[in-house]
Amino acid sequence: MELYRSIERIRETKPLVHHLTNWVTIYDCAQITRSVGALPVMAHSRQDAVEMVGIASALVLNIGTLDDELVDTMVLVAERAKELGTPVVMDPVGAGATTPRTEAARRLLDTGAITVIKGNAGEITTLAGGIAEVRGVESMAAEGADSAAKMLAKEGHVVAMTGAVDHVTDGERTALISNGHSLMGEVVGTGCMSASVIGAFIAVDPDPFEGTVNALASYGISGEKGAEGSPAPLDFKSRLIDGMASLSRSDIDMMKVER
Repeated sequence: MELYRSIERIRETKPLVHHLTNWVTIYDCAQITRSVGALPVMAHSRQDAVEMVGIASALVLNIGTLDDELVDTMVLVAERAKELGTPVVMDPVGAGATTPRTEAARRLLDTGAITVIKGNAGEITTLAGGIAEVRGVESMAAEGADSAAKMLAKEGHVVAMTGAVDHVTDGERTALISNGHSLMGEVVGTGCMSASVIGAFIAVDPDPFEGTVNALASYGISGEKGAEGSPAPLDFKSRLIDGMASLSRSDIDMMKVER
């Protein structure tokens, strides 16, 4: 779907994006979802979360603040989403940093429900079985990250590997997205927020590859708009969110995607 048409579709239909996400960035994820035009819900209680999938248009799972009970709930919710055909975004925050994080991400992959995996180079490489250094939630080094992304995609996922240039692949198609700004790496929450934006876009686009490309391009454009005037980091975050809410057709001319 053409990028601005996707934005219009989100604003028109207001899809519900159901999150089981981390406590550090939960507000940011809710606000960016609302700013793009979708409706956020953050339902973590097990029965509530499972029922909520029944009315959601997309599901976002983020393991940033790891908790065994929450991961068990995520697995149940993912399985329910698979039954319903609801698209699922997984953000494997910190996979590769510790064994529990890597195992939690793999448990979610094993459900067969994950539509899009959104992560940094270290997280993606780890999940593909490669060698990476992940410090906390930051990727420090990853060997053969592009090949790892394609390998993971061939298991039936769209893989969005974020960085200075975002790489999106479904194993056959690949897109490189150059939109964005360095300030996006200087504030907490921008990675988690990008998964929420992807959730909103794949809720309205039947092609999750195109939906993911459009999501990251629009998010990057919003970052470029927010960085005008070189604001301080926290001011930038507010401007990023405002930029998402005010995206216009003329802004889409800033889209920098290589296929």
